[in-house]
Amino acid sequence: MDDHLRSPQIIKMQAKHIEDLAAIEKLCFSKPWSYESLAEELSNPLAVFFVAEQDGRAVAYAGMHHIIDEGYITNIAVHPDFRHQGLATELVHTLDSYANDNGLALLTLEVRCSNTAAIGIYKREGFDEEGVRKGFYEGPKEDGLIMTKYF
Repeated sequence: MDDHLRSPQIIKMQAKHIEDLAAIEKLCFSKPWSYESLAEELSNPLAVFFVAEQDGRAVAYAGMHHIIDEGYITNIAVHPDFRHQGLATELVHTLDSYANDNGLALLTLEVRCSNTAAIGIYKREGFDEEGVRKGFYEGPKEDGLIMTKYF
């Protein structure tokens, strides 16, 4: 099979992925996580990060903090060249599987109210709207929609 037709594989984040993830952050977010912040997650015992890797390169990722029996999703980001291929949904499934395997009671996150594509994915995956955090996001200032999935 041609390399460009091979599907990305979902694996645990490794040090070799940090540079790619920092670049994806800059492409996707107005206030991106820095290389250093992402690298720190490798030694954070609460951090659960997965990447979609294709040909040795990270093209998407999802991060979460596992605190007691709750999962707080920090980021899900897909490189613009790899969008509309189901990677965000696959990463949500991976976090969902982790939650089930580890007895989590819930997964929760905030998403920009204007990010209708992400909101659609979360709703399809069983997340419900729980509330709004006023002015949660900067650049531009925007409310954050709290979405939670209970197990």
